[in-house]
Amino acid sequence: MKNSKTLLKYAVWPGLSLLSAGLVVGLLNGWTVIAVALLVIGALLIVASIASGDYVGFWKRRSTRAGTNALVSVISVVVILGLINFLGVRYDSRTDLTEGQLLTLSPASQQVVENLVSPTEVLIFDAIPNPVDQQLLENYRRFNGDFTYRYVDPFADPQLAQQMGVETGGEVFVQSEERTLLVQRVNQQESLTERQLTNKLAQLSQDNVAVVYFLQGHGEYAIDGSKAGFFEAATRLQDQNYTVAPLNLADTGTVPPDADVLIIAGAQKELFEKEIIAVRNYLEGGGSALILIDPQAKTGLEILMSQWGVVPEETLVIDTSGGGQLVGLGPAAPLVTDYGDHPITEAFENGRSFYPVSRPLQIREVDTVEETPLLFTNQSSHAQPMKEGELSVDPNKPPEGPFSLGVALSRPAVAAESNEKATAEKTATEETANEDQADNEPSPEDTESAEPAETEAVSELQESRMVIIGNSSFATDGLFSQQLNGDVFLNSVTWLSKVDNPVLSIQPKEATNRRFNLSVRQQVLLTLLSLVVFPLLGIIGSGTLWARRR
Repeated sequence: MKNSKTLLKYAVWPGLSLLSAGLVVGLLNGWTVIAVALLVIGALLIVASIASGDYVGFWKRRSTRAGTNALVSVISVVVILGLINFLGVRYDSRTDLTEGQLLTLSPASQQVVENLVSPTEVLIFDAIPNPVDQQLLENYRRFNGDFTYRYVDPFADPQLAQQMGVETGGEVFVQSEERTLLVQRVNQQESLTERQLTNKLAQLSQDNVAVVYFLQGHGEYAIDGSKAGFFEAATRLQDQNYTVAPLNLADTGTVPPDADVLIIAGAQKELFEKEIIAVRNYLEGGGSALILIDPQAKTGLEILMSQWGVVPEETLVIDTSGGGQLVGLGPAAPLVTDYGDHPITEAFENGRSFYPVSRPLQIREVDTVEETPLLFTNQSSHAQPMKEGELSVDPNKPPEGPFSLGVALSRPAVAAESNEKATAEKTATEETANEDQADNEPSPEDTESAEPAETEAVSELQESRMVIIGNSSFATDGLFSQQLNGDVFLNSVTWLSKVDNPVLSIQPKEATNRRFNLSVRQQVLLTLLSLVVFPLLGIIGSGTLWARRR
């Protein structure tokens, strides 16, 4: 009997082993019969060991209390670490402390990935993952669980590589249930870019392709890259799934019916009367136009713009705040940090855009036209008459700002207004006829003939849109990618195109260049200070201190 009690007294150790084994099996493979049996047997052994032995003195020992405290401390630390890791996996959150939020997706990218309509996967055909690309893809994945990515070795999986049309390796594809698109090719020198990936993700959900025409023939900027102009702007539009083409109204006579946006960028000569009529008819039919006008330029569209409530002033905006010097320009390039409340500019906050040699716009209210100023100069700006020759700036002229450099306009299409009026007149006539014939039942023939007429009278309401900016050079090659200049242009075209699920552009963030170049004299001085002067001062100081203590 005494031997059995002695054996049961030490049964606590196999009991703890069986209890631990049951917990491990249950947590890893589920609570099966084996896991439960191990738990039960281990618990019974521990209870039997405690019941059979005299542990009162054991628990009173100092070593027992110290060991118990150590065990509890270890278990507490393990539980706390496990809880922290669980919360970190379950609730993924980061704080971006970099200047300009360089490691955070732009608002446009966040909007696109959050609005994905179906599971989307990015395939990178590269055997060696790029850590920079992985970090960017992880940023996308955090905003939507339906966004996934994987690296594919084209040599290990040649069948998939052939199916996707991989040629040299490094191709990046984005695919959903409906479409598969090539994003770009990556290599050691070129990483995956946020702009390219966001554009392709946006294209997955776009069923229609908007068509943008650039008016030519009046001194407008070229878009084919033959000379400096709007080649970069046209290329960016094509990257965002737009169809871009030049348009010469002298040849066509009318704006093509498939045109979603007509862009008149920097016309230096007046349009012919027939061309102006074609632009007016296009807008009255529900079209959209982006008009960029320069100082001292007569386009012939002044009357058309006046009918929409916009009159370009014959003055030049001068910014004496020194903001233009931040981008290497003078006072004739006003820096804009104040934007209107409109979908085009809603995500700009206090971002900067600049407009070299621009003219202010007078904006007045017009019935049926909804106007929203977009771009405001700062209060330190003033306007002065435009003169030929060298520009002279009067720094003592009192400030007159802010001035409006851009405006977004919308109004019901004239055709829609006519249909609404016809529908209203028809409704009034029918009500009068119904009152006169209240006691008479209409015949089946009359009822059948009335239905088609009612259907023809009702048409879908269309809207005409226009964006006018008193400058065209802000979106030219070289300036397009500076600050928010390109975003002003792209967002204007996107709003004008009226595409479904529009994605307004925000340039990817760039690190601020804080490097400074040292002259040869400064480099020599820095070398002498670091290698001679400072070490010599240290030796002299330590020697002096040693001598005084002696």
